Amino acid sequence: MNAYKKVALVTGAGSGIGREVSITLLNSNYSVILTGRRVEVLEETAKLSGADASLTLCVSCDVGDPEQVKSLFIQAQQKFDRLDLLFNNAGCATPAIPMEDLSYEQWKAVVDTNLTGAFLCAQQAIRIMKNQSPKGGRIINNGSISAQVPRPFSAPYTSTKHAITGLTKSISLDGRKDNIACGQIDIGNAETPMTRRMPKGVPQANGEIAAEPVMDVAQVAQAILQMAELPLETNVQFMTIMATKMPYIGRG
Repeated sequence: MNAYKKVALVTGAGSGIGREVSITLLNSNYSVILTGRRVEVLEETAKLSGADASLTLCVSCDVGDPEQVKSLFIQAQQKFDRLDLLFNNAGCATPAIPMEDLSYEQWKAVVDTNLTGAFLCAQQAIRIMKNQSPKGGRIINNGSISAQVPRPFSAPYTSTKHAITGLTKSISLDGRKDNIACGQIDIGNAETPMTRRMPKGVPQANGEIAAEPVMDVAQVAQAILQMAELPLETNVQFMTIMATKMPYIGRG
């Protein structure tokens, strides 16, 4: 068993929010299982943290594949013996094109990653958390501002993120008896590779193209750490963290 007091698993840990959260957790007395499609970028994340290699586990995994997810959690349990935190972060989106022009394959790819992936990972995490000693753990789902309001031409992404809210509520309810807490963080315009286009201009609800401010992704990681560090008898059910001046409140 490792010397760190808590063990976390982060999906989509190779870049952006997942990378920043993984590094923050590793620097805050956690051991971390990092997963994503490309093991080399996961290893880069682990190296950037400066943490001892024995406190990390990098596993390539397509979270939309049930067998790969099962294998991921088996490996995690074998190395660290328990799981205290799952951050369901892996996600993807389609290009901003009209709904009628999206292919079935584009729709399914987003649903498989954003929704099915979160469900499969939560399912495996719950199985570990309810049977470990001490019993329990925490699941934090990355919802996005799109879990509340859509952007233009974002039907697959917005639909899955609205669905994440339902999944969060279901896990919260069903996990009570086993001391499993579940919350959701809705993030708006964190500065990552996915938001590089924001300062250059993105489509708005009124049809205009407008630049949008972004915020330091490190602030998101600190917010997730704050949620994670609460005792299990306390839960942040929903948190919205966003660039203060982004077009969300009043959409302008």
